Amino acid sequence: MTEETQEMNPMTAPEFAGLVAVVTGGASGIGLATARELHARGARVAVLDRAAADEPFLHVRCDVTDDDAVRAALDEVTARLGGVNVLVNNAGMGAQGTVEDNTPEEWHRVLDVNVVGIARVTAAALPALREAAADGQGHAAVVNMCSIAATAGLPQRALYSASKGAVLALTRAMAADHLREGIRVTCVNPGTADTPWVARLLDAADDPDAERAALAARQPSGRLVSAAEVAHAVAYLASPRSGATTGTDLAVDGGMQGLRLRPQ
Repeated sequence: MTEETQEMNPMTAPEFAGLVAVVTGGASGIGLATARELHARGARVAVLDRAAADEPFLHVRCDVTDDDAVRAALDEVTARLGGVNVLVNNAGMGAQGTVEDNTPEEWHRVLDVNVVGIARVTAAALPALREAAADGQGHAAVVNMCSIAATAGLPQRALYSASKGAVLALTRAMAADHLREGIRVTCVNPGTADTPWVARLLDAADDPDAERAALAARQPSGRLVSAAEVAHAVAYLASPRSGATTGTDLAVDGGMQGLRLRPQ
C-alpha cells in the first residue's frame, strides 16, 4: 500500500478529515478543549468568541447575542473554510441564586446567551449545514452544551438550571426538525467541570478548598469532570461514526445523574 493510498483509506484517515467544525465560546475552558480535540482528529476548526486564543484555528470575534455579528461570523467561516459540517454550541454563562436573587435583567441576559444564542447561531449555520448534509456522503451535526443542571435539582442555580433545561428541550426539538435534512442534533450534559468559571466561583468562596471538596463529593466519582473528558464526548457525538445518534443527551458527570451510592 502506497503512502498516498493509505492517506485516502477511510479506516486510517482521521475521522474529521475534510470537515469544518465551528465552536462557539472556544477561547477557554470546555470550548477550547473541544476545539483542540476536533483539530487533533483532523477537522479544520473555527472558534467564535469575544476573545481570541493562541491556537491553530480560525478565530472570529463574535458575541452570540448579536444577530448581525453571528451571521457575519458564519459568512466569514464559510468563505474562508468552505462550509460547515459540525457546529458546537458551547458559548454560555453561569448564574447563582434562587428565583429571589437574580434580577429580571440577569434572567434576560443568561437566557439570551445560553438559549437564544444557540438558536441564533444554529439558524445562521443551517444553510451551510444543509449543504454539507446534501453533499454526497455528506456529514452535518450540531452538538449543544447542556448541563447536569437540566436533569437534577441543584441548590442556588435556579436561573442557570432553567436555561439548561431549555437547552435540553431545544436540542430534542431541533433534532426532530432537522433529521430529514440529514442534520443530527445532540447535547452533552457535563457535571461540575474543572473550568475557569468554576475556578472563579471557588476563588470567591469563604473557604475555596472546602468548597472544591464539596463540589467533588457530590459526584459519585468523587472528583470534578475535566474539560478534556467533555471534549471527548462532544467529538463522539459530532463524529461521522455516530450517524445513528440524534436527539439524545450524553451525561459526562461522574455518575451524578443516575447513580445513588451508599455512603462509605
